[in-house]
Formats: sequence, structure tokens, C-alpha cells
Amino acid sequence: MEKIPVIRLDEAENVAVARVEISAGTEVPSEGVIALQDIPMGHKIATHAIAKGEPVLKYNAIIGFAGDDIAPGTWLHSHNVLMDEFKKDYRFGQDYVPTELLPEEERASFMGFRRADGRVGTRNYIGIFITVNCAATVARKIAAWFDEERLADYPNVDGVVAFVHQQGCGMEATGEAMDLLHRTLAGYIRHPNIAGALVCSLGCERNNLQRLFEGASLEAGKLLKTVVMQDVGGTVAAIEAGKAQIRQMLEEANAIERTPCSAEHIMIGLQCGGSDGFSGLSANPALGKAMDILVRHGGTAILSETPELYGIEHTLTARARNEEVGRKFLERINWWLEYTDGKDVQMQGVVGPGNRQGGLANVIEKALGGSKKGGSTGIEGVFTYAEPVTAKGLVIMDTPGYDPVAATGQIAGGANLICFTTGRGSCFGSYPAPTIKLATNTPMYERMAGDMDINCGAIIDGTKTLDEMGQEIFEDILAVAGGKKSKSEALGVGEEEFAPWPIGVTG
Repeated sequence: MEKIPVIRLDEAENVAVARVEISAGTEVPSEGVIALQDIPMGHKIATHAIAKGEPVLKYNAIIGFAGDDIAPGTWLHSHNVLMDEFKKDYRFGQDYVPTELLPEEERASFMGFRRADGRVGTRNYIGIFITVNCAATVARKIAAWFDEERLADYPNVDGVVAFVHQQGCGMEATGEAMDLLHRTLAGYIRHPNIAGALVCSLGCERNNLQRLFEGASLEAGKLLKTVVMQDVGGTVAAIEAGKAQIRQMLEEANAIERTPCSAEHIMIGLQCGGSDGFSGLSANPALGKAMDILVRHGGTAILSETPELYGIEHTLTARARNEEVGRKFLERINWWLEYTDGKDVQMQGVVGPGNRQGGLANVIEKALGGSKKGGSTGIEGVFTYAEPVTAKGLVIMDTPGYDPVAATGQIAGGANLICFTTGRGSCFGSYPAPTIKLATNTPMYERMAGDMDINCGAIIDGTKTLDEMGQEIFEDILAVAGGKKSKSEALGVGEEEFAPWPIGVTG
């Protein structure tokens, strides 16, 4: 039987989404319309007449307003679906529903690495960190020396990874920028997936090593060591000293073995990149179903990318635990509005070229689809960038929309896995928390099978339901948390994607 060429989400909506490319003149019997123009796959077709200025409804919500009188069968996109301000009812906490947690004995488990502070890692890395970009080459050369052959005697160690950034000097010595960098570095150094850490410093940078350690309450010891290049005699001496320090840590790190751990210790950073018109119909809501399952098992999900939640913030404040949590999120939205005022960025309405080509008309449509990654549970807290996430359940972390920067903040906050949905085909990966990538549509999944972990396009194809896909995602999360390599991890993607938020002045 021939598939219906469009997907309708709700009878109250005045659009449908093209499941396949629809040529002009094609009849769409399920909607009683004829396509007036070519409708690309993933794009919208008007199913009712919409007068100029009237709302365009998708996800049973306003995604924009008709720029002209629109006839049924018209292709709807950024040229005729316009953004405009409309009154929002924030309804702080009115839709909050507390999670019904499963009894501890019924919760799922995975094989994880238990740490002394009670947290659980999904990986067991030794990390090399730098206070300033001047130490980047030293960190890279130390990490490169510990190749697969040299680590063969340490089977419980997943690798030695250099986390290199572009900051640390030529920046304000105090203030928000330095605070962000300190929080990010400290979050990675303490991360449950990091068994041991080496911090490399030049010696004269503004991101002073001693002040970093004192401010973050870090203390050198068996599994946290430092090398100062100017003190030991330069590049070659620092590389040799760093290798010696890591050799001392390897035995300690290798002594830690995987043991059964409750799924309550899983913390997922939710990401989407290269979104398309199917993102909000398949991968994002399926991931949301998986997060609802995880939260019932006591785990945590972090929804981020604040600029990509703009326009639908009122739907999230209504789900907040209380008014305080809702207002904290609204404060971050308002900060971003001021920060981006007059700038050519998507928060001002225009999404990226790939998003537009994939069928998204504006940031509101993108936000409605993107927020579905968080599922349906209440929002338990709002955290600043790279702040340690201390709440269980669904939370929000304020981050930019740029994937590497956003994921870096989530990992610094404690995320021990990343789940990343994509419609256009992102090739993102991350250390020390592995990334699971979810494709929104089957053609892209098949084209980029080497990078994609799960094909949520089965929902669009009609072969799986959202609930079935959500369960499949949850089971894969448990497997990857327990040691199964994700596609990006097997490819070695993630070292270059460490990207602390470079806010502030460079001088």
C-alpha cells in the first residue's frame, strides 16, 4: 500500500509535513488538497486557507504568522511564515508533574566505574588539561605518546586524552569569562569519567594555575598532577615530565573496574545539530520518550542551547517545579535577548542554512521541535554554564546553541553521556563522555551510517512507534554507558570538540 505523502500531527493544525518530496500538482487525498508548488521532503504544506496575519500552527502551537493570504496546498516556509511577537502566558509551575520514580529494586542497571565521591563514570580516561593555549602542544604530544600499544597493559583505561582550548591569557583576569573557564576546567578534571588528570601550565598566564586550583578547591595528589613549563625547563622537559606523571597514574586508574550500577547514575546531555523538518517528529520526541524512562529510573537529562529554546520559553516555565525555577530560566532568556540584540544570529529569527534547507522556517519552529528532547517530565532546576548539576530528573543548563560549546558545558556539569539528534547529518563526538547520534530520517541514516548510531527515521517510515523507538534508545544508552562504543567513539571523534564558551573580551 502506498504511504500517505504527508504527516499530520494534530487535527487543529493548518499544516502537514511532507514525508517525501511532493511535486506540484500532486493530490494529497488525506488532506483533500493539491500541491500548488513542489514541496521538499520535511517541509510544510498548507492544509487550510490561512489569511494574512493569522497564525500558522504546527505541534498545535504557533510557529509564525502568514505573510500573505495562503491557499490550501501552498508550500510554507521562511518566505511566507513570518515571526512576530505574541502574548505569552508563562504560567509558572502550573503544568509541573512530579516524576513517579520506580522503586530502587526495579531500576535498570549498567556496568559503570564507581568513584570515591559516589558518582559513577561510563568511561575511565586520564585527561590532560591546559590552563592556557601556550601549553597546547605539550598536552597533545604527551597524549599522543600513550598510544594503543603503550596502553595495552592497562585494559581498564579507555585512553589518555588532551583537552586543548584557545583561552587562558589575553582575557580579563577576573569576571565572567574567567569564571566560565575555571568552572569548565574544574568540571572536567573532577568528571566521573576522568580517573586521573594532568594540568599543564606555561607559568605566566592570566589563568594562573594556583588560583585555578584554589578557586575550584582542587588539590594535587596521586591522581591529579601538574607540570609548569617555565619551571621544568621548557617544551621538551615538560613533555617528559608529563609522561612520567601519567605513567604513575596509569596503575591507579587501571585498578578501577566496571561494576553493576543503577541507571540513576546516568546523566545525559541532550543535543541537536543540523536539524530538519523531521527532527521534531521523530528523533527529538523519541529521545524525549527515552528521557522520560531514564528519569523514572532516577537518572538526569540536561536540556540546553538556550537561544534555541527562545519563542517557546512559556511552555517550559509552565513545566518548572516552581515559580523560582521558571523565573531563573526566563532571566537567562532575557540575558540572551540583550546579548544578541541587533546581531545576525538565529535568536533574532533566522535559522541556519541547513535548518532552512531541511524545512525549518524560523527559530520558533526549531525550538518547538528541539524542546521535545526533554520529554514530558517536570523541570527540576536551571543551571548556569558548566555549573555542577546537582538535581535529578529533567533540568535546563544555560548554554549557547553551538553544539561543541553547549556539550562542553553539559559535560563539565557532570553529563556522562551525550545524546545528539540530527537531520542533516552531524559528525559530532565528545570526550570523556561518549556521544550517541540519532538520525531523524532513513535516507540520511543510510547515507551516513558510519556516523549514526540509531535510525529514528523508522518513525517517519511508519515501521516503529515513538514509544518503541524511545525504549530502543534507552536500551542503547544502557549499553553505551556500560562500555559499548558509539560510532563517533569508534572513529576517535571528540578530542577537538572540547570547546569552553569563549565569552568576554580578548585583548
